[in-house]
Amino acid sequence: MLLTMTQPHKLQGVLPVLLGAVLAWYAAELQICKSLSLSPMILGILIGMLYANTLSGYQPQSWALGIGFCSKRILRLGIILYGFRLTLQNIFEVGVPTLIIDALVVSGTILLGVGIGRVLHMDRGLALLTSVGSAICGAAAVLGAESALKSKPYKTAVAVATVVMFGTLSMFLYPLLYRLGLVDLSEQAMGIYTGSTLHEVAHVVGAGNAMGGTIADNAIIVKMVRVLMLVPVLLLLSYLGQRAACREEGTAPGSSRGRLQLPWFALLFVLTVGLNSLLHLAPPSLALIQNLDTFLLTIAMTALGMETSVNKFRQAGFKPFVLAALLYVWLIAGGYGMAKLADLYFL
Repeated sequence: MLLTMTQPHKLQGVLPVLLGAVLAWYAAELQICKSLSLSPMILGILIGMLYANTLSGYQPQSWALGIGFCSKRILRLGIILYGFRLTLQNIFEVGVPTLIIDALVVSGTILLGVGIGRVLHMDRGLALLTSVGSAICGAAAVLGAESALKSKPYKTAVAVATVVMFGTLSMFLYPLLYRLGLVDLSEQAMGIYTGSTLHEVAHVVGAGNAMGGTIADNAIIVKMVRVLMLVPVLLLLSYLGQRAACREEGTAPGSSRGRLQLPWFALLFVLTVGLNSLLHLAPPSLALIQNLDTFLLTIAMTALGMETSVNKFRQAGFKPFVLAALLYVWLIAGGYGMAKLADLYFL
């Protein structure tokens, strides 16, 4: 009876999100969006935010359920299917030095971000979202961390905004530095540097292709291995979040309230990577699944944008952007140093 009563309301909220996602999907095909490597996901959150700050005042109250459904349930399904972009063979191809660099970039960025967040007296959840987005795979990582941390939508939108801003800047900066000879790295090392430090997968593809096929191929593989590191990070965030909740409520860690709640979607993401490694799907089938995944994530991003107003950005203040800027400097300088060492001694 409850399902029968709530389902129509849920459907009403899903339809405007789908409309925004479809608009973002086709807008991403425009030449100007392609030249800027603006993915459907990024356009989705921008369209959603445009709606939130113009038309949301006329929105029926019953739509909130459907919008929330898209920003949570659809999001997790998209994260699971993201595993079809990576295989275990990719991990073996990159070699131990590259795995170490990826691990150092991810762990170093998150730890540095948390530390800077404390110095800036930032909201802990917002600092973590911003750090995870910079450390791993941009918007997709922010979305995954949002599900593990159960953060408010506006925090997710702010974190995504910082990722988009600095990732897009890098997409133009890296090829420029490479062509001017200011980055003294071999093609293989430049691919490692690009894949281990740029924010979004789309940014890596854009920057890599601008520097040549060899660099692009290496960068994308390194980036996708970095994406896989989202899983242990989500498990750790879930564990730490549960412990923090226990401390606040005075609950013993071994009690039913204090048991670790594993982010099931992260475990299914790993399973999907394993299936993708074993099945060897034909390219058309794989492309179909990946396009479906991109559309699902676009739906989730559009819904998140619809829950984010300018007032929420004002509430967050300038500190998240200061944090993202400092992490950006670390990625450029620290990532280059690690890639240079690998180039000198291991490649």
